[in-house]
Amino acid sequence: MPRVIGIDPGTVSVDVCGLDDGHVFLDRSLPTSEALAHPSVLVGLLDAAHRAAPIDLVAGPSGYGLPLIAARDLTEADLRLAYLAAEGESGGIVGFTSLMRVLARSSTPVVLTPGVVHLASVPAHRKVNRVDMGTADKVCAAALAIREQAERRGCGERDVSFILLELGGAFTAAMAVDGGRIVDGFGGTSGPLGVLGAGALDGEVAFLAGSVPKRLLFVGGAATIAGDPDAPAEAIAAPSTLRGRLAWEAYVESAVKAVAALAVSVPRACEVILSGRLALVAGVGDELARRLADVIPAASVHVLTGFAKVAKQAAQGAALIADGLAGGRSAALVDGLGIREACGSVLDHLYVISPAAARARLGIA
Repeated sequence: MPRVIGIDPGTVSVDVCGLDDGHVFLDRSLPTSEALAHPSVLVGLLDAAHRAAPIDLVAGPSGYGLPLIAARDLTEADLRLAYLAAEGESGGIVGFTSLMRVLARSSTPVVLTPGVVHLASVPAHRKVNRVDMGTADKVCAAALAIREQAERRGCGERDVSFILLELGGAFTAAMAVDGGRIVDGFGGTSGPLGVLGAGALDGEVAFLAGSVPKRLLFVGGAATIAGDPDAPAEAIAAPSTLRGRLAWEAYVESAVKAVAALAVSVPRACEVILSGRLALVAGVGDELARRLADVIPAASVHVLTGFAKVAKQAAQGAALIADGLAGGRSAALVDGLGIREACGSVLDHLYVISPAAARARLGIA
C-alpha cells in the first residue's frame, strides 16, 4: 500500500504529514521563515523518510494550484502561475518558488495539485473574474473535511454537503461542498477578512492605493485594525482595546457573511466545518456557532480535528490526496474531487483584464 507525504505551505508554518497504508508516520511543523530560508531542512525530512522506506508520492506546496503535474516537469511559466508573481516581485507566497525548485530536484516524487478554480465541479459562471477561489491547500483541507464528515455521519463521501470555513493564521477562506465535490469558494485574497489579509478589496480602495503589490495582500486584516500587526493570531479573539474589539467584530461578521453567501451554492448544506489555526482558539468556534445559528438554522457547526497531532488539517488532506493518487485507501475521495480532471489556469476566467494581460504582468510570454 502507498507510503505518501502531504505538505501544507502556510503563511505561518509549513506542515508535513506522512501516511503509510493510512497510518501516520511523519507529523511535523516548521516555521515558514525557516523552511524558506533553509530549504534543505524540508528536503532532508523527505529524503530521510524516503531512505527509511520508498515514498510513492508527495503532494507538494502548490500555491494557487496547477492541473496535476510532476514537480520535475515544471516550467518557469508553471511556477509563475502557481505562485502568481513576476520576476523580482516580493511578498506573498513567491518565496515558495525557490523551495519548489529545490523539491523538484529531490529524490522523492513530488506533484503539484489544483486549486478550486481548476476543478470542473465548479460551474464556469462562478469563476468569472475570479483567480483565488481557494488555493491548493484549501482543496486539501476540504478533502480531509469530506473524509471526516462521511466517517462521522456513517455515509458515503459522495453524500456529504457542507461549508468549510478556513480560519488561517493570515487569511480566511471558505468553500462550498455539495455531494462530496467542491462547487464554489472564496479564497483568502477574495473572501472574508483575515488575521493579516484584508480579504476582498473594495475596488475604490485598490484605486486609491495607486498600485496593489503582493505585500498589500498581507495587510489590512484584523491585526492591522487592532493596531498590533505583529500580535499572535490568538490575540484577535481576546480583545482588550476599542480597536481590538472593532477588529474582532469585523473578523467574525465577515466570516459569517461568507458562509451565508456560499449557502446559495449549497442550499442543502447540513454543517459548517471550521478549520485552521483560529478554529482551535478558545471562544472562536462558540462565537461563530452562535452567530451562524441565525443564518443557517438547520446547520450544525463542527471543528475539523483530523488524525495527526501536529500537522495542520491541510497537510493531512494533502496526504490523503497523495494516497488516493497513488492508489491507496483515498482513491475514491480523489476521484470524487476530480483532482485528475482539473484543467486550465488561474487566469482563464478573467474579463476585467484579459488573460493575456495577466500573463504579461507575470512575465509569461
